[in-house]
Amino acid sequence: MKEIIAVVRMNMMNRTKQALTDAGIDAFFAHEAQGRGKGFVNPAVLEGAGQGYEEAASLLGEKGKLYPKRMVSVITRDDMIDDVVQAIIEANRTGKPGDGKIFVLPISDSVRVRTGETGEKSIA
Repeated sequence: MKEIIAVVRMNMMNRTKQALTDAGIDAFFAHEAQGRGKGFVNPAVLEGAGQGYEEAASLLGEKGKLYPKRMVSVITRDDMIDDVVQAIIEANRTGKPGDGKIFVLPISDSVRVRTGETGEKSIA
């Protein structure tokens, strides 16, 4: 089992939900999130602001702000990972900065609270 975490634009959430459903994923979590990519901020200015230099912090201005995003989490069988990742990419790719990021993490076990089923049985 794997967890696929996708950070996507807020306005792409309906497309993402439909893509996941089309890929055979009906159960997932979505959270409101805020963040920014590294391309929006000069790393040297960010480092200076982190060290407390007020002039560096003032240079961040609008570029240092956090942008609203959605974080989607899907737990799936190993054989579905490529399909789910591809569905998320196709639903969210615009070719512009900020399209999002996808992470794939291992899941050691899962338990369905209602029945006590474990492993893949608990996510099916």
